[in-house]
Amino acid sequence: MPRTNGGIIGKRNVTSFGKCTQTDKTSSGCVSLQPGTRVVKTVIIGGGGGGAGTGNAAGGGGGAGGLRNIELNACGTVPVVIGAGGAAGGACAGAPGRGSQGCSSSFNGTTSAGGGGGGCRGGTGSGEPGIGGTGGSGGGGGSSGAGCGPKVGGAGNTPPVSPPQGNAGGNGITCGTNASGGGGGGAGAVGTNGLAPQAGPGGAGLDVSPDYGNIGPTCSVFAGGGGGGAYAPGSATVSAGGPGGGGKGGKGSPSGVVAGTTNTGGGGGGAGGPGSSPYNTPGSAGGSGRVIVKELNKASGVWNLKSQLKALQQGTWPKPIFPALVDYLVVAGGGSGGTNIGGGGGAGGYRESSGSATGCYTVSPLGSGVSALTLTAGCYSITVGAGGAGQPGSSSPLGAAGNASVFNTDGSEGTTKITSAGGGKGGARNSSGGTNLDGGSGGGGGVNDGCNPQSPAASVGGSGNVPPVSPAQGRDGGGSPSANPASGGGGAGGEGTTGSGSQSGPGGAGVTSSINGTPTARAGGGGGGAHTGIGQSVGTGGSGGGTNGIGPGTSSASPANSGGGSGGGGNGNGSSGNGGSGIVIIRAPSCTSLSVAPGTNSTATRPCGAKVATFTVSGTLTVS
Repeated sequence: MPRTNGGIIGKRNVTSFGKCTQTDKTSSGCVSLQPGTRVVKTVIIGGGGGGAGTGNAAGGGGGAGGLRNIELNACGTVPVVIGAGGAAGGACAGAPGRGSQGCSSSFNGTTSAGGGGGGCRGGTGSGEPGIGGTGGSGGGGGSSGAGCGPKVGGAGNTPPVSPPQGNAGGNGITCGTNASGGGGGGAGAVGTNGLAPQAGPGGAGLDVSPDYGNIGPTCSVFAGGGGGGAYAPGSATVSAGGPGGGGKGGKGSPSGVVAGTTNTGGGGGGAGGPGSSPYNTPGSAGGSGRVIVKELNKASGVWNLKSQLKALQQGTWPKPIFPALVDYLVVAGGGSGGTNIGGGGGAGGYRESSGSATGCYTVSPLGSGVSALTLTAGCYSITVGAGGAGQPGSSSPLGAAGNASVFNTDGSEGTTKITSAGGGKGGARNSSGGTNLDGGSGGGGGVNDGCNPQSPAASVGGSGNVPPVSPAQGRDGGGSPSANPASGGGGAGGEGTTGSGSQSGPGGAGVTSSINGTPTARAGGGGGGAHTGIGQSVGTGGSGGGTNGIGPGTSSASPANSGGGSGGGGNGNGSSGNGGSGIVIIRAPSCTSLSVAPGTNSTATRPCGAKVATFTVSGTLTVS
């Protein structure tokens, strides 16, 4: 029979993955990409630097915000941050007057730096070196204050990226009565040096209209540098801001200085001194940044190759781009409580990233500002730390420390490897406390038995965040040299409470993350045990898996995979239950594939498309 596709055998596909959808973000938030999007082109523009103020001289123009026009691997719902423009420099005779650096903008964790602030007048008594600030593009230098010497503009492309995100600012100068500030650097050109008769114009921005069409008041030209200021009594003339939102420099009073245009990343213009009292003139603010996203991943036509069709049906075509940014949560095993009126076990160390790489979800305070991991395709070994074993009370032993959890045991700590330390053991009657109880979170001190004193005292709690990492992975256990009764173990979100009077100390609170889609509290400290026969009350466990202390008998074990510490045992040779085992969760962009071994561990796909791998036992993660 006749074929309408020209005789080519195969499935006809007229679907466009990204559909060339374009989003223009002028304020921070999230972008929800098309379900089939895998690759985007985005221009990320940082906030422009503020132009310098002046004191009877001339200030440099603010540098433009960094501009990066690049292709990135992205899918699902991704976060966008729009950087504010830098504040204007104050009137700077004897006071700081350099413009402030603009704030960085980012798309899905990839950042463009804010522009450097313009330099104020240099020279003795001015309080300023006159040098332009560094940034995405550098700020222009201020006039030198005396003699014929330049004040250099700030360096651009700081921090360095490839291709460069900006250029250096121009130098400022004073010669006789002519004082001229340098122009701020732009994304497309360096700022111009100030000359004896002419302040330096700002460097030109870049035209991105070939990629995104005509956008905004600057016709898709963004990140122009601010113009330098000029001193009024001399013959120097003011300068223009660079095309792309750079503000014009000023002269005299009022100086006529112009701020960088909003959402262009343009640098603010530098001010020029009036030459008469009050002499001092402020500069102008930089323009805020912008992010434009174009979803490039499109396809239409006919494919008859079985391999292409299979890849399409499995959602693996086109291939993802590596390296990929992944978010993580690594919680170690919690410590078990001490015995015979013992302290609560400390929670396992708790470390997580901010969630900025894989979409908008809630993280604990410990994840704020923490960078995602950068991974290549391959296999990664995972260790899930066991909780500390519960202890019998007959011989009054300390609790047992939890075991460390590790993502990528063969990696480099802090870059491709994350280790969380096991929770500290709970203190016990007739056993030394203090450093013996240190861990991810510290164990709580046991009862202080004056009949059999120890050094350090049994009632002294352990320290958390041992070994130290930043942000801290846990908190201290409760306890003091004179504490009686027992104290609570530390949690990820709070210190254990020291026992007092007839109340044993509660365990420290855990913290909550929704990395797997369900808000879950983990890493709470165990409560202190008590002598209930004389009216003492047991300490309660901290939220997130910490269990209560007990009188006679055995305290409850902390739930599996919570990283919680178990409660201390009480009077009558009270024993402790097991600390909770740890957990490791990895969250990756939807364009990656995750598989786990053994099958006890699991993978899932969130509604936003992010892939989540959850390890409840040690195993291997494969990223492809």
